[in-house]
Amino acid sequence: MDNLVQNINYQNNSAELQKYRKDSLLAFQKQGLPTAKTEAWKYTRIRDLKNDDYQPAPQVNKTGGKVPFTAEIIEICNGYIVSMPKTVSGINIKPITEAAQYLGQTYKAEEYPFAALNGYYLDRGLFIEITGDLKYPLILNYNMVPEDKDYFYHFRNVIICRQGAKAEIIEQFNYQGELKSRYLANIVNEIRLEDKSVLCHYKYQNEAFKANHIALNAVQIAKDGKYESFCLQKGANIARNETFVSLNDEGAEAVVNGAYIMNGWATLDTTTDIYHLKPHTKSSQIVKGVVGGEAKGVFQGRIHIAPDAVATSGTQLHKALLLSDTAEIDVKPELEIFADDVKCSHGAASGELDKEQLFYMRSRGIGEDEAKQILIDAYLNDVINQISDETIKEWFKSLK
Repeated sequence: MDNLVQNINYQNNSAELQKYRKDSLLAFQKQGLPTAKTEAWKYTRIRDLKNDDYQPAPQVNKTGGKVPFTAEIIEICNGYIVSMPKTVSGINIKPITEAAQYLGQTYKAEEYPFAALNGYYLDRGLFIEITGDLKYPLILNYNMVPEDKDYFYHFRNVIICRQGAKAEIIEQFNYQGELKSRYLANIVNEIRLEDKSVLCHYKYQNEAFKANHIALNAVQIAKDGKYESFCLQKGANIARNETFVSLNDEGAEAVVNGAYIMNGWATLDTTTDIYHLKPHTKSSQIVKGVVGGEAKGVFQGRIHIAPDAVATSGTQLHKALLLSDTAEIDVKPELEIFADDVKCSHGAASGELDKEQLFYMRSRGIGEDEAKQILIDAYLNDVINQISDETIKEWFKSLK
C-alpha cells in the first residue's frame, strides 16, 4: 500500500486543502486496500495494485480519442489538463482547487477507499458549474500515455447543475502505447443537481489491456432533478465503475444504465447504490454484459427506500451473455425497503447465445463469427437504445 501513498509537491497548498488531504489520507489508511473480506469488493480482487512499482504519471501533452459530432472538448493526458474550450455559454470551468467548499460532501470517505486516496492526491481536476442549457455536449477526453513504466494518476471533478440547467457530459478514456501497458486511473466525480436541472452523463472506458480503472460517481439530486447515465466498459485488467445516487427531494429521478464487453481474464465491475430519501422519487437501471475467455463480470446493485419515501418507484435488471465455459458472472442485487406504497423490482439472468438463431443465420449463408456478432450487437442495443440523445446513441453503437 505504501507505493500508492507518496509525498507530492502540491500546486495549491492552502490550509483548507491541506486539511482535506490529511483527512482523506487518514480515511484511506484506516480502510486500507479492499480484500476478499471487504463486502463491497468481495467479487473484485485488486491484487495488481499491491505491487510496489507504481509512480506518479509525468506531464505529457497529447490528445486522445475523437467523436463524430460537435462538442466542447477538454483534453486531459496522464491526469494533466492539456487544453480547454474557450468561453462557452451556460458553463463556468475552474480548477478543482476552487471547489474546496464542495469537496467530499456527496459521499463518505470512510466507505470508499479509492475515493479517499483520490482525496489525498487532490490537486488536479475540474470545478464545472452549469448555469444554463448547453448547446453541445461537454467531453472530458482522458488520454493515458504509459510509456514503459507503471504510472498512476488521480483526477477529481465537482459538477454542479444549477437550478433548471440542462447539460450532456461525456467522459472518454483511451490510451496511447502498448496494449499491455499497466497503470492506475482513479477518478472521482462529485455531482450535484439543483431543482429541475437535468444532467445526461455518459462514459466510454477503453483502457489498456493490463490497466486498472477505478471510478466513483457520487450524485445528489434535488427536487424534480433528473440524472441520466450510461457507461460502456471495454478495456482494462480490472475496472470498477461505481455510482452512488441520493434522491434527496420529491420528483428526483435517476436512470443508471450500462453495458460491458470483455474477454481474456479481465474483471469489469458495475456497482450502484441508489437511495430514495423522499416520496415520489424514481430510479431505473438496466445493465447488460458480454463475457468471454476467462473474464469475469461483476454487478452489485442496491436500491434503498427510506421510511418516508412513499409512492416511490425503483427497478433494476442485469443480464449477461457467457461466450465460453470459463467466463464468470457474479451478481448481487439488493432491495432495502422501509416504506409502504412503493413499486420496486430487481432481476438477474445469464445465458448463452441462442443456438437456434445462430443455426438460422448460418443456414442463410452468414458466417459463424458474423452471426455471433449480429446477435451480440442486438443484445447490447437493447440497453444502448435507452440513451435519449440520438447522436450519442449511434456513437455508442459504433463503439461495441
